[in-house]
Amino acid sequence: MTSVETNSVTVLRRRFRILRLTVVLVMASFAANALVAGKARVYQSPNSLTPLQLEIEKQKQRLASTEIEDRRDALMRLSALRREEASRVALTALGDPIPIVRATAAYALLSLPREEAAMALIPLLQDKDEFVRQQASYALGRTRSRAAISPLIDRSRTDKKDSVRAAAVVALGQIGDESAVVALAEVLSTTGSSSKKGKTKKNEFVLRAAAHSLGEIGSRAGVPVLIEALANDYLAGDVRREAAHALGLIGDPAAIPALRSASIEADAHLSQIASEALRRIAANSTKRS
Repeated sequence: MTSVETNSVTVLRRRFRILRLTVVLVMASFAANALVAGKARVYQSPNSLTPLQLEIEKQKQRLASTEIEDRRDALMRLSALRREEASRVALTALGDPIPIVRATAAYALLSLPREEAAMALIPLLQDKDEFVRQQASYALGRTRSRAAISPLIDRSRTDKKDSVRAAAVVALGQIGDESAVVALAEVLSTTGSSSKKGKTKKNEFVLRAAAHSLGEIGSRAGVPVLIEALANDYLAGDVRREAAHALGLIGDPAAIPALRSASIEADAHLSQIASEALRRIAANSTKRS
């Protein structure tokens, strides 16, 4: 081999070593970048969070505040986000020592899946504070969960506070399940509840709520007790009006005689509502025929 050939081989070998070293360095650089990226995903800085995540984190920190209004405002802001992840943060506030905070937390859970929200709220029906039980009842109605029916029926029957019983009755109407009709009819029934002075022993708002909820559910099983309420002159006008309206919503022709009688009463509002209910029933009958 000539000296020229020898020099060429030497140059080629050097170039090959340099190329191989370059490849190794490039691969090492890729590996380092991948490692850094992986760590960045695990240890996200605040600047890498989305605006929603930042807001939730901010309100989460405020829930640890010693100021009641800070915690309450944080829950209202979480509720306003209408996101499941925001509602999950609010779960911790159900055990807050302050009633108003627990009551506010009840509404902040409503973006959770309905059954999960109901399961979290049901224990609040046993809360020692009246306002918490009331607000938990209303919140359960908004979940539309059937799991809440039995606990709400229990509140409508046994709670010592009219505000809680009324809230439970309203919630049952919002859920709209026919299994609550018997309990609601029991609440609305005025048999034996009128005194000689013409006053009912039952709370007017509870009675009105029961009539309204029966109308929302729309079951014909509620018609007899609604007719009874409509025909009871001892009841407050608002209760009788709500009964007339509910009968119109249900649309059972069996209510026509009672509604006709109510349509000619001196109470102009009751007369108008009864007349509208009669027209609704007639329209429904025409559609069916």
